Amino acid sequence: MLVLASASPRRLELLKQAGIVPDSIVPADIDETPRPRELPAAYAARIAHAKAEKVFALHPGAHVLAADTVVACGRRILPKAETEAEARACLRLLSGRRHRVLTAVAIKSPTGERQALVSSVVRFKCLTSAETDAYIATNEWQGKAGGYAIQGKVAILIPFISGSYTNIVGLPLHETVRMLRSLNHERA
Repeated sequence: MLVLASASPRRLELLKQAGIVPDSIVPADIDETPRPRELPAAYAARIAHAKAEKVFALHPGAHVLAADTVVACGRRILPKAETEAEARACLRLLSGRRHRVLTAVAIKSPTGERQALVSSVVRFKCLTSAETDAYIATNEWQGKAGGYAIQGKVAILIPFISGSYTNIVGLPLHETVRMLRSLNHERA
């Protein structure tokens, strides 16, 4: 049995792309507030682990898959934009520069635990006011780390990525499938 500890429709779609359909979706309700001076990689790993632990306690016989994606500009963790002002602030910060997208994946099962942290680099072009306004009008940024969704309309504003595309979307498929196989999950 595979339980996805995430409400993210993107993670579910990515798993389906790999031919993996979770038996159950149980979002982990945890406090995702970064600790003071917590670095992006440590934060992502801590949150993914906490999500897996919480859901595994409810489903101890299952393989529980949890993940957390962070957009990091230097040592700074960008928020999951909930307001237009937050999204604009993120886009202003990311305009014309490279940043990292980190996804921590944690899988807990009766046969063991696995964790991975995948980092990709993304560069935005220098955004004009009109480009920012047009992207904000799409509402794709709502609830997205860093205020954007690479699989959407913002893609035309991104001339460079390095690393795993599926990581930037929200779940690095190669690493996730490899970990599921190492834990003897029958559908991976």
